[in-house]
Amino acid sequence: TVWHLFWFLKEDYLYHDTGYLWIDALLALQFAVGHSLLLYPQIRSRITQWLPSAFYGCLFCLQTCLGILLTAWLWRSSSSVIWKFEGAGYWIMSGGFYASWITLLYSLNLTGLGYQTGLTQWWFWLRRKPLPKRAFEPRSLYCCMRHPVYLSFMGLLWFTPVMTLDRALLTGIWTAYIFVGSYLKDERLSFYIGKPYRDYQAKVPGYPFVFFGPLGKRKTRRPASGTPEKISVSRV
Repeated sequence: TVWHLFWFLKEDYLYHDTGYLWIDALLALQFAVGHSLLLYPQIRSRITQWLPSAFYGCLFCLQTCLGILLTAWLWRSSSSVIWKFEGAGYWIMSGGFYASWITLLYSLNLTGLGYQTGLTQWWFWLRRKPLPKRAFEPRSLYCCMRHPVYLSFMGLLWFTPVMTLDRALLTGIWTAYIFVGSYLKDERLSFYIGKPYRDYQAKVPGYPFVFFGPLGKRKTRRPASGTPEKISVSRV
């Protein structure tokens, strides 16, 4: 899947058969919608009623791979060019693309590739051992931003020497999905981790140079004196 995604985003999208842009829109949306639904707590609780929770990470990884492959295989190209860089611009864009891949793989490794693919959960299930609890300890890139994986993936979309109309459609849909997904991930982790994550949100922005809104630093309200401590998060 990584191999197909690399070549698809690098240049293969230029050489597909031409077709209707609504086909591309549906392909881009099927990945984003499917990816989001499996992260929805109610959907997860229903699926794990018949699927062991140890296999849920594998199911999520399988949906991700199938969604990406379906997009790459059925994509339709467009002859309309929005920008085309040559010379130094070409090398800058290409360099940004390769750097985004390096940062993406590094960021995934920081959070544990085994957890990202579901392999760790399955391996502990296979050995009939309880999955160890993971301490919330941000490090490296996560000390500078909350979503380095998403930012790296956006780099894969935007750093391209040739931006065609179909590529712009893909970039727009997946970029919107990334920002919405960033917010939903913050809400999900805030719910499951609690105060440590809310304190983290107050100190570290979601993305560099984002100074306001839910993806900036988020202040935590202090509980009123004489009342039990209850942390709530408000937008800056």
